[in-house]
Amino acid sequence: MNLEDQERKTKSGVVAIIGLPNVGKSTLLNNLLGTKVSIVSPKPQTTRFNIRGIYTKDNLQIIFVDTPGIHEAQSLFNQLMVKQAISALEEVDAVLWVMDVTNRVPEEEKILEIIKKVGKPTILAMNKIDLMKNKNELLPLIDYFSKLYDFSTIIPISALERDGLDRIIDELEKILPEGPFYYDPEYVTDLPLKLLVAEIIREKVFMHTYQEIPYCVAVKVDSIEEVPEKNLLHIQATIFVERDSQKGIIIGKGGRMLKKIGTLAREELEFLLKKRIYLDLWVKTLEGWREKESHIRRLLPLMLE
Repeated sequence: MNLEDQERKTKSGVVAIIGLPNVGKSTLLNNLLGTKVSIVSPKPQTTRFNIRGIYTKDNLQIIFVDTPGIHEAQSLFNQLMVKQAISALEEVDAVLWVMDVTNRVPEEEKILEIIKKVGKPTILAMNKIDLMKNKNELLPLIDYFSKLYDFSTIIPISALERDGLDRIIDELEKILPEGPFYYDPEYVTDLPLKLLVAEIIREKVFMHTYQEIPYCVAVKVDSIEEVPEKNLLHIQATIFVERDSQKGIIIGKGGRMLKKIGTLAREELEFLLKKRIYLDLWVKTLEGWREKESHIRRLLPLMLE
């Protein structure tokens, strides 16, 4: 087979993963790829901007876009998150709607309205079937949604247990058009290293702080310096909060919370990047940054692209 024939038979396309907050979108993306590109926590609204994960196997390449959870946004920051999620649908080839079958809510109707408006081929992934107490409820649920919209298919899955994920890939392969690969087959994300590092640090804050603290935090990586002879990356990053009282919580008594966050982030980064990491973390207050576009632009430029 010559190169021209190979290119003609290659399939590729962009697929937006959408859904309400905390339905398992990021877990699904990470397990589809077999590696971590999107941070995960049990708290809603963990994902803040569209993150691309790249799946390549044989003659198929799927660019998954993990979007922030769609919700009724109050703050400027959250409004930008939702805007990003909806705008991601405009230029995709297909949509993957992830639903939590254990937590049915009226807000699902808003997702369905968006899908109908966009009019792209859509797969409905009914997630968390491993947590269902009564599996007999699944078939009536599939029947109900099949009558609401002409989905390409409806697939019961457990993103956490990796159940049903192969079928998602198979069904997307049927939908996506023929075309060349967008990325080198070795790539799993186009997220810049600084942003990947910042997201890993922010995940540890989400995991170990409570109430409003995780949501008022932004992480900015100030510098990454490589020391080749030591197989070492020297990383300096700043955790920004909105009030001085929050700064004290992040640092913790005797600096223990900040040390815990730093240690967990360093260990995961060493695993992901296969290098030794020296992580230098600082905490600063930037008053009310979530309500000021100039601050959001400074800390999270991807939010305003």
